[in-house]
Amino acid sequence: MSTAVVVGAGPNGLAAAIHLARHGVDVQVLEARDTIGGGARSSELTVPGVIHDHCSAFHPLGVGSPLWTDLDLARYGLSWAWPEIDCAHPLDDGSAGLLFQSIDETVGRMGPDGTRWRGAVGDLAAGFDELAGDLLRPVLNIPRHPIRLARFGPRAVLAATVLARWFHTEQARALFGGAAAHVYTRLDRPLTASLGLMILASGHRYGWPVARGGSGSITRALAAALATHGGTITTGVTVTSRRDIPNADIVMLDLSPANVLELYGDAMPARITRSYRRYREGSSAFKVDFAIEGDIPWTNPDCGRAGTVHLGGTFAEIADTERQRAQGAMVQRPFVLVGQQYLADPSRSAGNINPIWAYAHVPFGYTGDATGAIVDQIERFAPGFRDRVTATVSTSTAELQAYNRNFVGGDIIGGANDGLQVIFRPRVAVDPYPIGVPGVYLCSQSTPPGAGIHGLCGYHAAESALRRLHKRRGR
Repeated sequence: MSTAVVVGAGPNGLAAAIHLARHGVDVQVLEARDTIGGGARSSELTVPGVIHDHCSAFHPLGVGSPLWTDLDLARYGLSWAWPEIDCAHPLDDGSAGLLFQSIDETVGRMGPDGTRWRGAVGDLAAGFDELAGDLLRPVLNIPRHPIRLARFGPRAVLAATVLARWFHTEQARALFGGAAAHVYTRLDRPLTASLGLMILASGHRYGWPVARGGSGSITRALAAALATHGGTITTGVTVTSRRDIPNADIVMLDLSPANVLELYGDAMPARITRSYRRYREGSSAFKVDFAIEGDIPWTNPDCGRAGTVHLGGTFAEIADTERQRAQGAMVQRPFVLVGQQYLADPSRSAGNINPIWAYAHVPFGYTGDATGAIVDQIERFAPGFRDRVTATVSTSTAELQAYNRNFVGGDIIGGANDGLQVIFRPRVAVDPYPIGVPGVYLCSQSTPPGAGIHGLCGYHAAESALRRLHKRRGR
């Protein structure tokens, strides 16, 4: 029987392990921490009984992942929960852009921009599964749905600042801008419209659900699925050198390129080593978890029904603050994401004490404390918020890296999304998963298709490993 060792028990490491195990490989997963999960963990961070997600919180690409659907994770205890409104983006005048799973309800709230919204994302949502099948894999491949991809292309290559001009109202522009800001770079760069459009289309196709019981429920279900196929997980094992990795036919690394270089840099081909050394982080976050009494007192009441709330003001303000952040400046009013997961999943609360998940976009490796800036941004759109806070836990960029060594400098999405790195990560290749050492593969979110709790980085890396294993053995 072929053997495999997977380093890292995040969603991608577990996805790779499951796919290998389902193909008859004897798989062992090594995890440095005492619990599995990577960016998909949950626990009582503030007060007893109140459950917070450590990093990833909302999962439009998770509920729609073809891998999770194929595995039928509901068999292993995973269930999804949806808020009434998927996303809200409030403005200072008390209005808000609102994203519903129903595109009809969304455009019905947009007034003169309703028709334009449908024109921008309607066809993407209707054909999302086919489009995602081509986009959620390495770029240098023959598309399965070339016509649909060709229709998306002219919009995808635009800068978000250009596409935003399509909308007339501040509410529609801001709602698009908050989604586009997930690309975590300047919004005046080519291709920055693409991620915003895909996130919005996925919201109309699947909604932005949470995992019932916390994001850790996802990785618990994955661990159960792996056990069913004979794989094992060992926690508390820190891999600091190749000597820490047992001999195996396949080694899968759910690690950042920088961490891979520390392990295998002296054994990798020079051209791949150069690519990994040039690989750039830069998408840093500063996270704050709050326990609050009751609900956030939003000025716009619809924000109190939304699972996700984007705080950044108008599109122009978001574009300006993201430009300054990318240039290394910490702004007074950063772009902030607020999660109200308990609205869809009340099991996370304890009585009338509710968890609030929030993080700000900050410069790479930011060493300051952004807690006050985050509180001020929430207070800006919800006066009286700070009076309802009963407990606060802040996590700096350095603490994020200490929590997960893949979060280099507080970069929670596995690398900067600018230049060619937007589409080619960690290097330009038809098959970017092998690291150039026989039998060793990178399977983290630093590979295609990138960040998101969808497991497809691990799946594609495992597919690459199986192809090469069979080729070596003459099958």
